[in-house]
Amino acid sequence: MRAVWSFWSKPFQGYMGRTWLNPLHHCLAWGLSLRLARRHYHETMLVTDRAGAAFLVDQLGLSFTRVSTELERIRQVDIGWWTMGKLLAYSLQDRPFVHLDTDVFLWKPLPRSLADAPVFAQCPEEHHPVDEWCGARDVENVFAQRGLSLPVEWQWVRACDHYDARQENCGILGGTHTDFIRYYANTVMDLLTSPANASVWEAMPEKSGFNPVIEQFTLSAFVRYHRAHRESPFSDVDIRYLFPSFMDAYNANITACLGFTHLLGPSKRDPHIAGRLEQRVQREDPKYYRHCVWLNQKREFLAGLGV
Repeated sequence: MRAVWSFWSKPFQGYMGRTWLNPLHHCLAWGLSLRLARRHYHETMLVTDRAGAAFLVDQLGLSFTRVSTELERIRQVDIGWWTMGKLLAYSLQDRPFVHLDTDVFLWKPLPRSLADAPVFAQCPEEHHPVDEWCGARDVENVFAQRGLSLPVEWQWVRACDHYDARQENCGILGGTHTDFIRYYANTVMDLLTSPANASVWEAMPEKSGFNPVIEQFTLSAFVRYHRAHRESPFSDVDIRYLFPSFMDAYNANITACLGFTHLLGPSKRDPHIAGRLEQRVQREDPKYYRHCVWLNQKREFLAGLGV
């Protein structure tokens, strides 16, 4: 199995870099995530743009078995769609893989039963109401106002249950059915970038909050639609989870047993967690830790990150 990361530098420079307590901890997380995954998966791939490669490979010195700068293709995409970097990385995969968010750390390999699944994700998220802020209904309303259509998979799921807004947590996403994953990723990218839909997205200037529904609700809808349609070439697709529920993903005993850490949301800015990250990297790779500290003391390096 190939371990994959993606880094689109433009959203990070624009605003996402501020999700970390400071730039040092972002650098440390990259090194630790790669170092741990490399223990279990010999093939590692970074999908980024030229600026991202200069930062992660040239400056940080991270070593991947393959580096792709395919994210140069989305230079003109609105940086509010930060999930585009992930979707493009999914679309490039031609063999079983796991895509890891930068704040995911695999202390143990993924269970074989998960790694062999056609599609897998971190956990199901069944708690989303359709009318939540930046939710599925908001997207549907703007499309309907302009007489435009959403993907048939989206429409089918919502027609089956008007309250269904289930998502799949994509802290990790991967599988063996790469044809299906590429189809899903390419369809969603087309949804975001097709000139036919430009008027919809222009009416939604605050795009960042819609990324989870665009990436995670659509994945759920695509899996369920194709499993329900025998004539589909993807009728054999199935999805499995590292955690059977969203709450299990927050259970420290379960995460420790599985050897999995995901620094969700505001935890990346928590000083205590940041301190533990520093301590761990110091123990795991003291040379890399010192290099990150040295880089973060350079003003031009911080300016280049845009944070």
